[in-house]
Amino acid sequence: MSTIVLLHAHPDDEASGTSGTIRLAVDAGHRVVCVFATHGDHGTPPGDLREGETVVDRRRVEAEAAGRVLGTHRIAWLGYADSGMTGWEQNSHEQSFHVADTDEAAHRLATILDEEDADVLVGYDWHGGYGHPDHVKVHAVAHRAAELAARRPRLLENTMNRDQVRRMIEAAREAGTTGEEDWDPDGLGDDGNPMGTPEAEIHWHVDVQEVLATKRAALAAHASQEDVGWMLGMPTEQFAAMFGDEWFIEPGRAPGLTHGHPLG
Repeated sequence: MSTIVLLHAHPDDEASGTSGTIRLAVDAGHRVVCVFATHGDHGTPPGDLREGETVVDRRRVEAEAAGRVLGTHRIAWLGYADSGMTGWEQNSHEQSFHVADTDEAAHRLATILDEEDADVLVGYDWHGGYGHPDHVKVHAVAHRAAELAARRPRLLENTMNRDQVRRMIEAAREAGTTGEEDWDPDGLGDDGNPMGTPEAEIHWHVDVQEVLATKRAALAAHASQEDVGWMLGMPTEQFAAMFGDEWFIEPGRAPGLTHGHPLG
């Protein structure tokens, strides 16, 4: 059995991006560790915060709850502040992940990799899927941490399949539904790049339909977040189409898409 460590930018990113892969790995007997780079400080402030409770407090509790849903064996935090979206003044805050020294952050992650004797490390693609400053930083920190670890882990990059999104939009347009068909996956994001990765550059496709109910429950654990409410509000078929597949790049692997879990 293997140990897989996943580095995510904020609490709830693990639920939307890799929770199916996590649950399948746990069910297969692998050890799974989820590391959050930031506390998610700039997430949606819930209206029911108790006296003295902060957004960070709530998001940490929600991350732990999602971890229990998924069967995650350990949750760890690198301790950085959320950098906010592209162009926010929080991008340059002295404690933000965006401006953190890459080697320092990578050493924090490498310490966890060494403690776990990790076999696999999961980060994000080169532009973090859609250009969010913290997601872009995850890519750099994961790659550097893999170099610093005592036993270099196999590296995977979570991404979105740009071609699949385009196919979904075209199908929605043909069906006459509204919403996604007006979204252009080839349009430029905040960082000047289209979202995700072309399918030809992706190596792993994980079908998570069999654990989709668990994925939905993991998302529901992050109920304070506005984006999560939008995701959970999707009709069942639409949710399955949007979240029933997870995608990974494996740097250095020969081209070609493999359908199956990277851990077997």
